[in-house]
Amino acid sequence: MEKFDKLTGVAAPLPIINIDTDMIIPKDYLKTIRRTGLAKGLFAEMRYQDDGSENPDFVLNKPAYRNATILVAGDNFGCGSSREHAPWALLDHGIRCVISTSFADIFYNNCFKNGILPIVVTPDELEKLLDDADRGANATLTVDLEAQEIRGPDGGVIGFDIDPHRKRSLLEGLDDIGLTLERAPAIDTYETRLAEQRPWA
Repeated sequence: MEKFDKLTGVAAPLPIINIDTDMIIPKDYLKTIRRTGLAKGLFAEMRYQDDGSENPDFVLNKPAYRNATILVAGDNFGCGSSREHAPWALLDHGIRCVISTSFADIFYNNCFKNGILPIVVTPDELEKLLDDADRGANATLTVDLEAQEIRGPDGGVIGFDIDPHRKRSLLEGLDDIGLTLERAPAIDTYETRLAEQRPWA
């Protein structure tokens, strides 16, 4: 998993509440277990028109936001089904951080497992960040995980809370497998001792 330390990038505003995982990645794109190639399906029902052409009004299709790495979204982001394809699609598109006032629990947990930082802010803070994000190509935010701060284009700073274990996992780029492998020596010792105590097993 790619480490997350400090991210400076364009923030795209998506002030829609209750964006569920089917809106993030429609079911038509769930036929693969690969984590790549899903960017084309991200927000597909909003990004594309009936004839398959891009919807010019959708934020990620606008020139200023095509390379956005941060998403500033409405309340209850990631609700709905538990599909892990949702963070996969965000990551494949280049989104490394999502900021909202609340997240669905399963989506929130899946973000950390895939190298995406979900940040919870207050409604007033979200309004300020949406205002910053409305600046198009000048909508640059810096997210500093170590300092637990979001810095706006005008120098404003918003602090955020994060579980220390999840913070460490992102900073060091450790997913569940990586965290388990850290304990490999202890696991090997246990397995050796078990084999001695139960040679028949």
